Amino acid sequence: MIRILARQREVWLAAAIALMIVAVAMRFPAFARPANLMTVFNDYSILIILALGQMVVILTRSIDLSMASNLAFTGMVVAMTNAAFPWVPIPVLIVMAMTIGAGLGAFNGALVWKLGIPPIVVTLGTLTVYRGATFVVSGGAWVNADQMSTAFIQFQRGWFLGIPVLSWFAIVAVVAFYLLMTRTALGRSIYAAGVNPTASVYAGIDVGKAKFVAFCVSGMVSGLCGYLWVSRYVIASTEVASGYELQIVAACVIGGISIAGGVGTVIGAALGALFLGIIGAALPVINVSPFWQLAISGSAIILAVILNARGQKRGGRIILKKAEAA
Repeated sequence: MIRILARQREVWLAAAIALMIVAVAMRFPAFARPANLMTVFNDYSILIILALGQMVVILTRSIDLSMASNLAFTGMVVAMTNAAFPWVPIPVLIVMAMTIGAGLGAFNGALVWKLGIPPIVVTLGTLTVYRGATFVVSGGAWVNADQMSTAFIQFQRGWFLGIPVLSWFAIVAVVAFYLLMTRTALGRSIYAAGVNPTASVYAGIDVGKAKFVAFCVSGMVSGLCGYLWVSRYVIASTEVASGYELQIVAACVIGGISIAGGVGTVIGAALGALFLGIIGAALPVINVSPFWQLAISGSAIILAVILNARGQKRGGRIILKKAEAA
């Protein structure tokens, strides 16, 4: 039943995205052109990748509010490294960013796993710590485009098979997370830890370790996006991605990832990010202030949580009725 509800959510979300595109295109036909839609996808590729990392954490009944701060810190470190040593290959910098990000995520996971501190408290604290560390490392200075190497800036701006490289990062991430969550023991453990932690323990699953690994994954994803963000917007500062936590969580919740854990899919998280992307691209076209996007995102979160709660209650009643009939 849960899988059916998840699939229905994905179908309805995809239909809502298509409806928004058609509605805007009726007034501005250029909005629905493939080139423009590809641009929208490319612009929100980083959000898609971050939403996938957040999804893994939420599935374990946790949340990572420090992803944007992690992104800012790793972005600053790789930008400063590139400015000081421009000869370092870009793949090495990407691996470096992912490693640092995974380390910051592991710190969050260790506090949750070993000390039993609630995830929201841990990540709310490290949100500030990582942002402050960004200031300490940089001394409050910015790394601008003129300090970055051409390769650092242009790597993710290239094209491959007619698709921007940045979009390929998102596509590969979706495929990788799909395989991780549906074809590996780790993915099944993450789902099980969120569905029923007590039963998972009896099944031999280390729930604490599953949460720890989930935070490592979200941290690694944040590190990757640290490079992608800084190289795309050609600036590294303490204010990078400030307040982006709402967008990341909104993408997951809108995509059907249950805050209660254990329910949600990779496709749903990606569609949730695309939903926000279409809204963000459509608002300026129809002469609506982009600041309304925050209000719309918050409203969408509330509506999605209500739908998730109603869907889970409906599933529970069906199970009880079947048991009573038996």
